[in-house]
Amino acid sequence: MSDQDIVTSVKEKYGQAALRITSGGGGCCDSQSSGIECGPITSNLYAADETAGLPAEAIQASLGCGNPVALAELKPGETVLDLGSGGGIDVLLSAKRVGPTGKAYGLDMTDEMLALARENQQNAGVENAEFLKGAIEAIPLPDASVDVVISNCVINLSADKRRVFAEAFRVLRPGGRFAVSDIVVKGEVPVPIRKSMEAWAGCFAGVLEEDEYRTLLAEAGFEEVEVEPTRIYRASDVRQVFEGYKTLLQEIERQGLRLEDLLTEADGKYRSAFIRAVKPMRR
Repeated sequence: MSDQDIVTSVKEKYGQAALRITSGGGGCCDSQSSGIECGPITSNLYAADETAGLPAEAIQASLGCGNPVALAELKPGETVLDLGSGGGIDVLLSAKRVGPTGKAYGLDMTDEMLALARENQQNAGVENAEFLKGAIEAIPLPDASVDVVISNCVINLSADKRRVFAEAFRVLRPGGRFAVSDIVVKGEVPVPIRKSMEAWAGCFAGVLEEDEYRTLLAEAGFEEVEVEPTRIYRASDVRQVFEGYKTLLQEIERQGLRLEDLLTEADGKYRSAFIRAVKPMRR
């Protein structure tokens, strides 16, 4: 599959998710929500006091794997950029943290998600936020223009992660912080999973190995790189995700493989993590 195939698949999946929410189909991010996207990755990420006052559609559209805003230590007056902002929940939460003297940008390539995010912003009455259309591999902001780059389970969807890290480094000011939630893996991803478009759009095929994540950030120029696991997925969690991937299950069967063997191999290898890094002052 080509890079463009991956982009098309991701846009289609998340565009459909936005339309489901807009039409009242529901989504998932906390224990009070239920919907087609609910599962071990996206559930129970935000506390009730964090989401109080946000539109229900912003909460339902959370399809992340963590809560980067809670861990990014945002300060009043800072400028924040959320890569792959989706329905806007992390942008709206960031805007509250940085206050009226700060600014929160959201960047997304999916028209349906951008429309939903802007509607959520209007309904929440948040003025210090702005949603931009574009790719996380080509951020439409000037060099050294933001203090913090956050993201929530989106970088794993990119086919060119080196470019994402280079762009994040470019737009950060010296001393700026990279603080994202993402899925990483310990060891190799089985070939049938790595080649599955469903698994790629669902965050399990395009993941980086944990040490490779550190290496690529360092190669981009970042320092003080940390990868802190926040959730470790057992075989039962992976099964819950894979049961929705009909094409992947068919391919596993076609190759004469056993799903149980893949699940055993995957047990404990996948994990959500909070990844921190800093752009050094000297650059």
